[in-house]
Amino acid sequence: MLLNFVTANNERLSLKSSLKNLSVVTLLSITVSSFTQAAEDESLKKPQAIHQSHGIAMHGDLKYPDNFKHFDYANPDAPKGGEIRRASRGNFDSLNPFILKGTPASGLGYLGQGLFYDSLTTQSEDEPFSQYGAIAKTIIWPEDRSYVTFKLEPNAKFHDGEAIRSDDVKFSFETLTQQGHPLYASYYGNVTSVETPDEFTVTFRFKDTTNKELALIMGQLPILPKHYWQDKEFNKTTLTPPVGSGPYTIKSLDPGRSIVYERVEDWWAKDKGINKGRFNFDEVKFEYFLDDNVMIEALKSGVFDFRVENSAKEWATAYNGKLFKEGKMVKEMIMHDNPSGMQAFAFNTRRAPFNDIKVREALSYLFDYEWTNKSLFYGSYTRTDSYFENSELASSGLPEGKELELLNKFRDQLPEEVFTKEYKIPTTDGSGNIRNNLRQAIRILKSAGWQLKKGKLVNSDGKQMKFEILLAQPTFERVVLPFQKNLQRVGIDVNIRTIDVQQYIKRHQEFDFDLIVNSFGQSSSPGNEQRDFWHSSQADKKGSRNVIGIKNPVIDELIELVIQAPTREALVTRTRALDRVLLWNHYVIPQWHLPANRVVYWNKFDFPKGVTTHSLSPNTWWYDPIKAEKLK
Repeated sequence: MLLNFVTANNERLSLKSSLKNLSVVTLLSITVSSFTQAAEDESLKKPQAIHQSHGIAMHGDLKYPDNFKHFDYANPDAPKGGEIRRASRGNFDSLNPFILKGTPASGLGYLGQGLFYDSLTTQSEDEPFSQYGAIAKTIIWPEDRSYVTFKLEPNAKFHDGEAIRSDDVKFSFETLTQQGHPLYASYYGNVTSVETPDEFTVTFRFKDTTNKELALIMGQLPILPKHYWQDKEFNKTTLTPPVGSGPYTIKSLDPGRSIVYERVEDWWAKDKGINKGRFNFDEVKFEYFLDDNVMIEALKSGVFDFRVENSAKEWATAYNGKLFKEGKMVKEMIMHDNPSGMQAFAFNTRRAPFNDIKVREALSYLFDYEWTNKSLFYGSYTRTDSYFENSELASSGLPEGKELELLNKFRDQLPEEVFTKEYKIPTTDGSGNIRNNLRQAIRILKSAGWQLKKGKLVNSDGKQMKFEILLAQPTFERVVLPFQKNLQRVGIDVNIRTIDVQQYIKRHQEFDFDLIVNSFGQSSSPGNEQRDFWHSSQADKKGSRNVIGIKNPVIDELIELVIQAPTREALVTRTRALDRVLLWNHYVIPQWHLPANRVVYWNKFDFPKGVTTHSLSPNTWWYDPIKAEKLK
């Protein structure tokens, strides 16, 4: 399952399922059976069972039956109407979210269902990984998962009234993988052919039968109108509104400043069970701001309505006073049960000195999380010690059982600590005095060939260790400055550089940095996206999410084992092994997490209560005209 496409620095980075999320999925288990024909004494394959359903689950059964009325986390009686105004940081210069060039406007969606584009299937937010038909009415696959067939809804239409046909699906796949962002070629790399036997049937065939996610992730393919794009240059940015197929169309835009989406009243899919109680606002507007402080004041002034707050300081201090006491504005913690993933200082291992595991380990002793959490965050966070934090997928203790058996196969290629020590992040007493950590860092650096001379940390050539920490938001500087001070105490020359979002995205995509703050979002069902995060094949592909530059054959093999996991139990075991190997290679300095969304909004909305999903979904909220009238 795929999450978060590009992230900028914040105290707590929001995980987009843009991918989280960018959310993304998994499949059923494979069994291959055979029988012996005694009379001829030769083995023949037993005819495969062919599955045909309204949806498909990664492992186990679907929660929702055929013709279900609505998702449990949506209110089918939610009224339609009103508007919700949201905020984005930076600006935008493109309405094409599918290419590497440009900064696309918020809300378009680039994988799975967004506001503007629909896909073959929609993911359920209250299952580990299940997909239900959207543009596809029926999903067909064989027991060995060697292909998947989608039967399209014959009444599915683009916004201009043209029917969505199998040719559009094939065109979308070929265009995205050949001209789109490099992510698509990687994500759909196991597809060998796309067949369109008739106007409303499309089949994807796969290289092998070991990847159980493939049938599900093909459903996430956003569907583009062939008749619109075939005479246009797809790989260029554009501010001309294209033709979509989702619940909203573009009403208006002020380039770089705002974009307004308008609900499609006669949207062909509005009465499907997957959409009942969702997409309730007549208009969704995104306002753009260059500064978080300005954004917060704009929210309290009524310029926009809804914000997910990522700063503990702002959460504690900015949202108080008359508006909140009178109930005109609301601040609320909404829990989620999605893995928190890994937010961290991420090393660029393509560059020295971060290509040395000992250097990476040593620097982890110099980040004083305990003081940071107490002094800056009001003690509101928990330290992260897993790439799959807040889930059963996270490793802990020493490896044992099947996980140990798996890791033993790579024993001579792994750090010995994988087997002998429980992974523990360096800690402090929170006082700000990290003398013991400084000593330990210097000892490790010395073993890596670095010496502290005249207040400078130098190598055998006498060159001082120096690097840059690249940020996209000034608000994160208060976190990095104490870290910089500790680095300087061991003789490292560290520069903090904050740049605008567009520059940051470009440098992020081109791996033009030393150390950044990055978020690696995870789902409850990891799969193909792990290749893009950690696989050697992605390390030098511009725009990939392997920002660290990992090239590790053991990790490559563990990724494939995760993708090929035949059962949920095997998936958990293999993911824990992958997690453990990533941790002991010290590719990042872990930061913190919070298993909840801190939401601030004007009190003119309502949403389903008492439900916990994998992500915060304003698409299930609705406008309350009675509350709105009171605010006037």
